[in-house]
Amino acid sequence: MKKLLNTLYVTTQGAYLSREGETVLVRVEKETKLHLPIHTLSGIVCFGQVSCSPFLLGLCAERGVGVSFFTEYGRFMARVQGAVSGNVLLRRQQYRWADDEAKSIDLARSFLIGKISNHRTVLLRATRDHAGKPGIDTLEKAAGRLRYSLDQLLSVHNSLEMLRGIEGEAAATYFGVFDHLITARKEDFQFQGRNRRPPLDAVNCLLSFLYSILMHDVRGALESVGLDPSVGFLHRDRPGRASLALDLMEEFRPFLADRLALSLINLGVVKKSGFRYGETGGVVMDDDTRKALLVAYQKRKQEEVNHLFLDEKVELGLLPFAQALLLARHVRGDLDGYPPFIWR
Repeated sequence: MKKLLNTLYVTTQGAYLSREGETVLVRVEKETKLHLPIHTLSGIVCFGQVSCSPFLLGLCAERGVGVSFFTEYGRFMARVQGAVSGNVLLRRQQYRWADDEAKSIDLARSFLIGKISNHRTVLLRATRDHAGKPGIDTLEKAAGRLRYSLDQLLSVHNSLEMLRGIEGEAAATYFGVFDHLITARKEDFQFQGRNRRPPLDAVNCLLSFLYSILMHDVRGALESVGLDPSVGFLHRDRPGRASLALDLMEEFRPFLADRLALSLINLGVVKKSGFRYGETGGVVMDDDTRKALLVAYQKRKQEEVNHLFLDEKVELGLLPFAQALLLARHVRGDLDGYPPFIWR
């Protein structure tokens, strides 16, 4: 299994990243703040007014270190990646499958089975962790409806639109009870539904930011095994959209992003004062909150979970790579089906 490497997140405005031999230098106002060997990094993520030297970008391209640029508030702007890796025959097969509706339906169903199963596990774990508290019956009923959604997925064999309809109903069920998962400081963190572009409350702000950095990891994992992140099966082609990365990350949203957002709120790591409303009504987080979130995300990636299909412990940060590898093996014909990651 691939070794879990670090991701360098740079949030300090005005920072400049450059190359010195085989290392990455981070300077702020001409003062060196950080000095990291390139071989310890899997990616670099820059937020806001952060710039990189051409020589550093060249080094990152040579070593397979993707560099992503986001706005200060987490909206993706661009990604710099080196030469395409992997067998061209794998990508050609991926493109053929994307044009084959039956193949697309099979893979889309697998991604959604992983997503809805993991949504259901989030709810069931909450019922066990908070047994006897108000709202538990509501969570149990929602988990039951998600079980029904899973059964529906298995009965659909000829329509992507029907699969998307089931997904939409399951998402409405899950996010309809998401507020019950917030057990501390309810007056500061209320969730009344999923919204984005821009997020209109602190909870959605956390979720959107976490989904953005998760997308960086999933996209890098797909590129590392030779798949094209832009050509998906559930999410169809759209210029500028990493459709396959969106497909694959569906499995990881519940326990890598949603659970982390809930932990940050319920444990008091983030506070109401760390968020502010912009002129358009959107909510953004301040620098300290953003840094606390990124530190927590890095720590979360180091935790281990049992992978049912691989039958071994896997660090959470390596799950996107493990699933991308399994997907590539399926597309190549080495596996009869794609086994989604299901959390237990």
